[in-house]
Amino acid sequence: MDAVSSPVTVTRHGAVAVIGIDHPPVNALSTGVRQGLLDAVRVLDGDPQVAALVISGGAGRFIAGADIREMSLPPGPPLLPDVVAAIDGCAKPVVAALDGAALGGGCEIALACDLRLAGPKALVGLTETRLGLIPGAGGTQRLPRLTGVAEAIALVCEGRVLKARDALALGLVDAVEGDVLAAAIARAPATAKRRLSALPVPPGDKDAEAAAIARARKGAKGMPAIEEAIRVIRAAEAGDFAAGLAAERAAFLALRESAEAKALRHLFFAEREAGKVPGLEGVAARPVASVAVIGAGTMGAGIAVALADAGLAVTLVERDDEAAVAGLGRVRAVYERQVKSGRISAAQGAERLARVTPTADWGRLASVDLVIEAAFEDLAVKTDIFRRLDAIARPGAVLATNTSYLDLDAIAAATARPQDVVGLHFFAPANIMKLLEVVKAARTAPDVLATALALGKKMGKQAIVAGNCDGFIGNRIYALYRRHAEVLVEDGASPQDVDAALEAYGFAMGLFAVSDMSGLDIAYAMRKRRAATRDPGERYVDIADRLVEAGRLGRKTGAGWYAYDAAGNRAPDPLVTQVIEQARAAKGITPRSFTAEQIQRRLLAVMASEGAKVLAEGIALRASDIDLAFVNGYGFPRIKGGPMWAADAMGLKAVLREMESAHAAAGAGSEPAPLLVELATHGGTFAGWHQGGQQE
Repeated sequence: MDAVSSPVTVTRHGAVAVIGIDHPPVNALSTGVRQGLLDAVRVLDGDPQVAALVISGGAGRFIAGADIREMSLPPGPPLLPDVVAAIDGCAKPVVAALDGAALGGGCEIALACDLRLAGPKALVGLTETRLGLIPGAGGTQRLPRLTGVAEAIALVCEGRVLKARDALALGLVDAVEGDVLAAAIARAPATAKRRLSALPVPPGDKDAEAAAIARARKGAKGMPAIEEAIRVIRAAEAGDFAAGLAAERAAFLALRESAEAKALRHLFFAEREAGKVPGLEGVAARPVASVAVIGAGTMGAGIAVALADAGLAVTLVERDDEAAVAGLGRVRAVYERQVKSGRISAAQGAERLARVTPTADWGRLASVDLVIEAAFEDLAVKTDIFRRLDAIARPGAVLATNTSYLDLDAIAAATARPQDVVGLHFFAPANIMKLLEVVKAARTAPDVLATALALGKKMGKQAIVAGNCDGFIGNRIYALYRRHAEVLVEDGASPQDVDAALEAYGFAMGLFAVSDMSGLDIAYAMRKRRAATRDPGERYVDIADRLVEAGRLGRKTGAGWYAYDAAGNRAPDPLVTQVIEQARAAKGITPRSFTAEQIQRRLLAVMASEGAKVLAEGIALRASDIDLAFVNGYGFPRIKGGPMWAADAMGLKAVLREMESAHAAAGAGSEPAPLLVELATHGGTFAGWHQGGQQE
């Protein structure tokens, strides 16, 4: 082991040898870390002057898991199971000093040790299922020997991360210590060998095991890793550790090459790329300690909750005192529901609510660092608000709008400081949905864009930078996706056919059920706004318009594309069937049937083609940003990787053929994207394309 180049070093403390890992930022299990650990354990095991070993990741760290960058490469030596086996087989006691995250492979290394001590901020968990995998270095076999099968299934299948005290309660760590490294060095010489591999699985409650399996399968969302995790964890009950390891490893290697795991790895990297915005290198965000939200309706209240949850002081502004108090009531109701469900304590709810101050006094806006306008989606309303803000907000305050479709440049033009204006498009419910579109206007200053991204991160949102166009990234693509779903209905599919196909693909809800939930009047207003500029060559389906004009606005009126009972359960409605049949008759359409696969392929092609236009126009920086937007904001199944990734998997030649059929069916506005044509012709992919036409 080369002490100069290796991320793993050894220091002596009397008869205790501390194996230290220093591989910033999180001590991921790279080849160098694995090799250094293996070499150190082997050398120290044979050193007669060493009585015990301690594995430490340094202050605030342990090992946060695999090096994901190596996941797409052929496995190289030493393999993690070899490292874990060396620790397990060491004749001397080995103590794990967990002062930070011990996740995935890091947790497996800790489980191979004879004693696990945790610092107060340690985190412990086997999180591989989040990447479509299962633990592959003994985690599925050692964990049930500590916790029992039912708890192990729950921990692995949920990818749960435990805080130190919770890990102690389940027996995953043996003690929580203030100075964990000092405690490990002190306790190591007297630690007895306790190999989990040699222990039997404790007898468990079969009802609890069945319940854990049922919960895991319910939350599986089509992920093969969940069923495999259940199978190999249950195999531990047979008592043959070596056979269990072999079953685990075979399953891990098969899953590693699965489409689902590749899609989830793609999203993992996409999340890290999303924050890399050209022109923001070295740009500092403006400080934000206080925020005002203008408009305390459902969206404004949700934004206020998201900000308060992030520890910010929030001024909630409405037109009059009565509306302001009602807005605070909506915020209070959110926290009351969270307290009732056990998500937060009553004290936490009270603390967060206290950060929100309702007011009708616009003068209060003069002192805040950032203002978010969340008023009605009407350009005249929003430009009027920004004119008022121009006279009130302090110099340097960031002025943001929550518009989901409107022209950000037109809104910014209402002020004398367009450089301070940015779009912050939240998705309902704003305190829950992870996506935040950060929209850059023509004159948005770099530090304003950096401030918006920093705020998104502080709120725990997945922030995606979008350029300015009608609908930005998400709603622009979604509008065409919805339009083609309606074309399919007019051509012969039923709304429930389309929804069933999408749910079979992995969406939690189909498009028409989602429309009913959000309200059909929202899209109706958008269509009416666009009517004057609509291309006469575009096929226009007016079924949704007829439903709105009949008073069917969705769940809020008890009827939309579906009928709803008092409990909110949906069912097909003969009245909707009648409206659809009348629309077909008016155009002389003879309905035909569509299979679920035909519906899925058509709608995926439409999303991908419009996404290609968004890419080529520079509205999205990269294809993976579009994938993140749809996974985090529109319910696209994570295991499919997003629409652009899924289109690459389908094959762009097949996507182009499907898009040509979609164009023939829907007319103007549905032409295949030139970028799609180019990539399909030359064998390229969306994942490999970058601005300027480069292909990796």
